[in-house]
Amino acid sequence: MSTNPVSIRKGQPDPTLDHDAFVARYQHQFFDPAFDPMRTQILALAEIAWGAYKEGRKAPRTHPAGPGYKDPGYELSDEWRATSEAVRAAQERQQHPDTPSRLLLICGSPRSEHTCPGEMSKTYRLLEAAHEEALRLGLECDVLELNRLASEYGRAIHPCKACVSTAMPLCHWPCSCYPNHSLGQTQDWMGEIYPRWAAAHGVIILAPVHWNQATSVLKLMMDRLVCADGGNPDPSSTQGKKPELAKAIELDGWDYPQHLAGRAFAVVVHGDTEGAQKSRHALADWLSETGLIEAGSKSQVDRYIGYYEPYATSHAALDRDEAIFEETRHAIRSLAERVQQLRSGITPPGTRLRTPRKK
Repeated sequence: MSTNPVSIRKGQPDPTLDHDAFVARYQHQFFDPAFDPMRTQILALAEIAWGAYKEGRKAPRTHPAGPGYKDPGYELSDEWRATSEAVRAAQERQQHPDTPSRLLLICGSPRSEHTCPGEMSKTYRLLEAAHEEALRLGLECDVLELNRLASEYGRAIHPCKACVSTAMPLCHWPCSCYPNHSLGQTQDWMGEIYPRWAAAHGVIILAPVHWNQATSVLKLMMDRLVCADGGNPDPSSTQGKKPELAKAIELDGWDYPQHLAGRAFAVVVHGDTEGAQKSRHALADWLSETGLIEAGSKSQVDRYIGYYEPYATSHAALDRDEAIFEETRHAIRSLAERVQQLRSGITPPGTRLRTPRKK
């Protein structure tokens, strides 16, 4: 192993599939016998997909990056460019003083009556209370239901590949790891979610506790938002994903731009036995470290619903707990007030101080 601190370390097992294993895996998505009459055509498609896999055609549609990029001739993914332009347009609207104040309300529960559980989530009921209050206050609202990852066809948030851990400039804003057509990693919802964060003046996350932590659907989104906290808006500067270029850029002095900084946030977390406070702290710490500004003590709520009572009666327990609905409304009221303050130029003490430890 090299002792050079900026060398590219390698040595993990190769995950490459051979032709037969690839074709078998490709065909498995057509396991339903209803596809059997089209088996010949499916095999033909599998061979096309095999070619993309073998040749590594991650982004099959590209055009030269053009003006504004370090390397105008770099072949930039059409899909990434479209997402980047949508983020930029959302950011410009968000920063315009005449734009109505807009909240992004996020339901962080995977549960839905439209899939296996067969019943709505308590989180969504709290979100409805927050939504109604936000509308009453005259705010524009965008509701993001992460439960659709489990209930809607073709919805996916692929996992973060931890480019940051190699070098921050290798993590592009917005993320350029997906879609990756050569690996079949497509239909990535984050391409739509990034502009929704950029358009918001305030964000509220409502979520249950799963095993003392954030839910899997929420954590997927959180990890993929790492590019908002220091990400590189110019993939041509690293010629795509060349780690040696990214390391050199970081060591030359990377500024770690916080692309979502200055927005306000609120958090409402509920559990049934343990972990509510820990999970709320973790979410608030993450948002604060990304440059968002907490909306005051009433904007952060952690409560237990039906403490150690049966799961089967948890909605009835929520019915009895009017206080948590009002606390959720308080979180929205606090968030709305902080958004108004921030848009008026009033910021909490220390907001404009630049951190001496950037990462």
